[in-house]
Amino acid sequence: GSNLKATMMIEFPDIEERRTALQRLIGIETALWLAVGDLSRVTPIANEDLVRETADKTSSVHFVRFELTGQMIGALGSEETLIIGIDHPAY
Repeated sequence: GSNLKATMMIEFPDIEERRTALQRLIGIETALWLAVGDLSRVTPIANEDLVRETADKTSSVHFVRFELTGQMIGALGSEETLIIGIDHPAY
């Protein structure tokens, strides 16, 4: 295939801390990115066919799919570094 799928879990043992964090992290699933070596970053398709957040908070579990280019797949086959990051102001 030409994609990489992942499950992102946001965990906080303390219930109040978790509630506050999930309110601050609305939209985090769209702030993810994946890069292979020096190639351009790609952002994921998140939570296909599922509504995972409300107006008040994000979900603690998100399902994401990164579509990889042929160049990325080739670079990974040559043992290039894969990096996943998050650019969210509250993270």
